[in-house]
Amino acid sequence: MLMLAIIGCIVSLILALVLTPLVKKLAVKIGAVDVPNARKVHTRIMPRLGGLAIYLAFILAMFAVLPFVADHFSMRDSNFIKAFLLGGTLIVLIGALDDRFELSAKVKLLGQIVAACVVVFGFDIKVDFVNIPFADNYSSLENWISIPLTIIWIIGVTNAINLIDGLDGLAAGVSGIAIGTILVMSLLMGNMMVAMLCLLLLGAIVGFLYFNFHPAKIFMGDTGSLFLGFCLAMLSLLGFKQIAIISFITPLIIIGVPLSDTFFAIIRRWMQKKPIFAPDKGHLHHCLREIGFSHRQSVLIVYGIAAFFGVLAVIQSSAAMYEANWVTFVVICVMMFFLQIGAEIIGLVGKTKRPILNLIARLRMKVSENRHN
Repeated sequence: MLMLAIIGCIVSLILALVLTPLVKKLAVKIGAVDVPNARKVHTRIMPRLGGLAIYLAFILAMFAVLPFVADHFSMRDSNFIKAFLLGGTLIVLIGALDDRFELSAKVKLLGQIVAACVVVFGFDIKVDFVNIPFADNYSSLENWISIPLTIIWIIGVTNAINLIDGLDGLAAGVSGIAIGTILVMSLLMGNMMVAMLCLLLLGAIVGFLYFNFHPAKIFMGDTGSLFLGFCLAMLSLLGFKQIAIISFITPLIIIGVPLSDTFFAIIRRWMQKKPIFAPDKGHLHHCLREIGFSHRQSVLIVYGIAAFFGVLAVIQSSAAMYEANWVTFVVICVMMFFLQIGAEIIGLVGKTKRPILNLIARLRMKVSENRHN
C-alpha cells in the first residue's frame, strides 16, 4: 500500500506541474490577479488562483489511487476521507471566489464555518478525547466541548496558513514541511490512510512550488492557503485520536510556525490598540525582510524554523509512545524559549518589547560588575 501511495505522490507531482501553467492562464483570463499595494512585497500584477492546481492535482491523484487501496481502509478511515474531500472542496470554492471577487472577511468566515460543520455534523469527525501529557490515561470529551473545539480548531488552523502567505513559496513550503512531519509520524504509528493523504498532498505542493518559489510565476491565493490550512487542520486533528501515542500538544507543535505568528500578531495588535484582524507588516516574514534578509533567505529561514518544529513534534510523539512524558515537558520548554527569544530578536511584538533579552543583558552586566569588583 505504501508503494501505491508513493506512486500517487509522483502522479500528483506531475499533475501539479502540468496543471499550474493552465491555472495561471485561467487566472489571468478571469481576472483572479493580485495587485501590489503598500502591505505586499511583490511589485507587479500576479495571477493568484494557484491553489486550484494543488487541489486538482491532489483530487485527481486521489481518485487514481483510491480504487486500489479502498479495501485496506476501515469504515472510520473512509468516513474521514469523505469529510476531507467534501470539506476541502467547499474551502477551495470559498478561496477561489475570494481570489476572483475579494469576498469580505465575514463571508469567508461563514464559508469556513459551514465547511467545519459539514465535517463535524455530516461525518461525525470531532475530538472525542485528549491524551493529556503527564497523565496515565486519556480524558473523554462531552459533545458540548468536542464539537465547538473541533470547529474552532479547523477554522483557526485554516486561517493561520492564510496569514503567513506573504512571500513567494512561504505558505506552500511551510505547509509541506508540516505535512511531511505528519507523514513521518503516521508511518511510525502505522497509519497508512494518513500517510497516503500526506504523500498525495506533498506531491501536489512540490509540483506547485516549482512555479511558486521566488521569483514566483503564480501565487496560490486564498484558494491554496485556505485549502492547505484546512488539510493541516484535518490531518493534525488525528493527533487527538491516538490514545497513549500522541498528546494534545503534538498538533500544536506541528503547525508551530503559523500558529505562533498568528499569536504574536494578536498580541502585537492588542498592544498597539489596533483591531485584531487588521492587516499589518509585522509578521515573521516581514520582520526578516526588514532586518536585511533577502526574499529567498527569509523564506529559507522560516522553512528552517518549521523543520525545527517538525523535529520537536516527532521527538515528542515518539517519546509519548514509551510514556516518557518528561520529554514532552522538555520539548515545550525548548519551544517556548526559542519562540520568545526569536520573537524579541526580530521584533514580532514590537521593537522595544524585549523582556527576556533585557533580563539577560542585565544579568551579564551584573556578572561583569562582580568580576571587576
